[in-house]
Amino acid sequence: MIEFLKGLKANYTISAILCVVMGLVLLIWPGTTTQIVCTMLGIVLLAYGILQIAMYLWTAEKTIFSQGALLLGIIFAVIGAWIVFRPEMIIMAVPVIVGILIMIHGLHNVVQAISLKQEGYEKWWLALLFGILTVLFGGLLVCNPFGAVETVVRIIGLFLIYDGISDIWILSRISKIRKTREKIVDAKFRDL
Repeated sequence: MIEFLKGLKANYTISAILCVVMGLVLLIWPGTTTQIVCTMLGIVLLAYGILQIAMYLWTAEKTIFSQGALLLGIIFAVIGAWIVFRPEMIIMAVPVIVGILIMIHGLHNVVQAISLKQEGYEKWWLALLFGILTVLFGGLLVCNPFGAVETVVRIIGLFLIYDGISDIWILSRISKIRKTREKIVDAKFRDL
């Protein structure tokens, strides 16, 4: 049982250290990391698509199911190739879509602020200010998607670093308490 716990502690420590290292990588090289992840995704999709096409070509019996798999294979291969050769398009798409949704929400807030003014609410201008800021933030995401992606990736990196360091600290406290208890038990046995 003690060997199992030591192995568990070692695995947990390695996992925590890997979290810190991965967090540092994301924090220092956010753009490169996202491009590598996107390219790897593209390669996996491309390989899966090629595999489906090859399975169709090598299958003697052509059924509706195998033809559907062929179509799926072609779609995956095309999407995978597109991602491999243009990973920045995928990277930019996420913040642009989120930015458009945020801008729409901000415009809705502006309309609500105007309604508040018409209703005689004194601080309607605060709602207008929040609405305008929301539209501007959404516009920033649309106009500078790479900057937004890098910021989000850096935040993820910071969370991973925090998670790894906190795990290491917790492990050190558990280990310290365990050693203290072992000393107490040893001292009690010696006194007997």
